[in-house]
Amino acid sequence: MALIAVGGFQHETNTFAPTKADYRAFEEGGGWPGAQFGVQIAAAVAGANIPAAGAIESLHALGHRTVGLAWAAASPSAQVTEDAFERIAGEIARRLIEAGPVDAVYLDLHGAMVTEHRDDGEGELLARVRKIVGARVPIVTSLDLHANVTRAMVDVADGLVAYRTYPHVDMAETGRRAAALIDATLKRGRPMAKASKTFNFLTGIPSQCSFIEPCQGLYQSLARIEEQHGLRLSFTPGFPMADFPECGMAVFGYGADEAKARAAVMRLAGEVEDAEKDFALELFQPEEAVGRAMQRGEPGAPVVLADTQDNPGAGGNGDTTGLLAAMIRLRAQDAVLGMLIDPPSARAAHAVGRGNSARFALGEISGVPGHVPLAGEFTVEALGDGNFTGTGPFYRGFHLTLGPMALLRSREAPGVRVVLASRKCQTADQEMFRHLGLEPRTQRLVALKSSVHFRADFQPIAREVLVVRAPGPALADPADFPWTRLRHGMRLRPLGPAFKGA
Repeated sequence: MALIAVGGFQHETNTFAPTKADYRAFEEGGGWPGAQFGVQIAAAVAGANIPAAGAIESLHALGHRTVGLAWAAASPSAQVTEDAFERIAGEIARRLIEAGPVDAVYLDLHGAMVTEHRDDGEGELLARVRKIVGARVPIVTSLDLHANVTRAMVDVADGLVAYRTYPHVDMAETGRRAAALIDATLKRGRPMAKASKTFNFLTGIPSQCSFIEPCQGLYQSLARIEEQHGLRLSFTPGFPMADFPECGMAVFGYGADEAKARAAVMRLAGEVEDAEKDFALELFQPEEAVGRAMQRGEPGAPVVLADTQDNPGAGGNGDTTGLLAAMIRLRAQDAVLGMLIDPPSARAAHAVGRGNSARFALGEISGVPGHVPLAGEFTVEALGDGNFTGTGPFYRGFHLTLGPMALLRSREAPGVRVVLASRKCQTADQEMFRHLGLEPRTQRLVALKSSVHFRADFQPIAREVLVVRAPGPALADPADFPWTRLRHGMRLRPLGPAFKGA
C-alpha cells in the first residue's frame, strides 16, 4: 500500500481569445466542478467522466491510499491570470508539503495552459512539485488530447498519459490508465524509460476528431503498437491556438525497455507524418450550411452545424451571433441554435415571462470588433434554472449549473429558436435542450456552439454534420491566426505555409 497525493489544474489556453481566466472562473468551473480542496476532491468528481475520478477509483482498487491536494478547472479562454495560477498552484504545493512524505503524485492536468507570466503552466507546476518531493518520487499526470506537450513536461514527469478520444469520452479511463502507470512504476522501483517526438505542422481542432480520419485510424494504430511493444503510448494532436514556441503535436511513450519505447514512438510518429495531408477538413460558410441543412435535414434526422469558431471549449465565449443571423435571414424551419451564452438576455427572458414577447439584443458581449448584438422580437417559449445532470457520453454524470436559461423563438423567422444560458459551457449534451422542453431530434437543423465534443451525443441522431466558419475567436484554420512566437519552420496548417516570424 502506497500513499498517493492527488491534485489537478485544468485549463486550455487560447492566447487569441478575448477573456482571461481569473480565480473566479476556476471557482465556477464552467461545466466542471468548482475548485475543490483536500478531502472534497474525491466526492466532487466521483462518478463523473473526469480523469481524477478514474484515477482515485483505480488507486483505491489497487490498495493504495490517497491524499487530496487541490483540484480546479475553468472553461477554455485566454491566459490564466497570474493571481489564479499562483493561488491554485500554491495550494497544491502547500498541501503537498503538509501531507508529508508521499510515495507518488498524480496530477490531473490539461497540458495546454498558458498564464500571464509563464508560457508553460504545466511545466512550471510540475517543476514546483518535483522540487518538493525530490527526484525519487514518481510524478504521473493525465493530459487532454489537446495538450501542447513541452520539453519541460516530458523531462520532469515520470509519466504523461493522454486521452485517446475526441469527443473526450475516455477522460475517466485515462485517469485509470495513469493510475496503472503509477502502480507499475512503484512496483518497478524506478522510473520507466521514456521517448517522445514532436511535429512541424499544426492542424485545426475539428479535424482532430477521433470519429473521423485520420485520427480514427491513428488511434487504432496506437493501440496496436502499444500492445505489440508492451508499453504506454500517447498521441496529442495539440491545441493550435496558443502562441508560444512549443505549441504543437506530439507522440510519447513509457515502458520498461528504452529501445522498445523509442521504436514504438518513432513508428507512430511516422504514421502521423504520413497522414499530414489527411488532416485537411471542409469548412462551410453560414448561409451555405443553413441552406444545405434545410434541403437535407428532417425531424428525426437533423443536420447538425458546428459553430466551431465560437466554441466555449476552445476559448470562445459562446456569444457570437453570425450563424444565428444566417438562420433568421434564410427563414430556416424547425431550427434551433444552442447555447448562446448571454446572461443579461437570459435574465430579461425570465422577467418577460413564458409566453410573452419582447425586443432582445442577443449576444456579442465579448466586444468582437465590428460585431453588434442581434436585435429583434422574440417570444419566450420556456424558462429553466440551468441545474441538471448531463446524460450524454461526454458530460455524463456532470452536475451542470448554467444559471438562468431560456428558449426564445424569433418573431421574424418563427421557425428559428435559440437556447440562452448564463454560464460559459460548450453545447455537447442533449440535456441542454431538454432542460427547456425541446427534443433535439425533432428539429431539421441543430446548430451547436462546439467543435467536436458534441459529436458524442449528437452525431448518432444527425443525418450529417457540417463544420461552419462563422465569426469567433477559435479559428478553425490555424493559419488564420496572427502568430508571433511559434518556432520557425512550423507549418501553419497541414502542408501549409511555414512560420517565418512575425
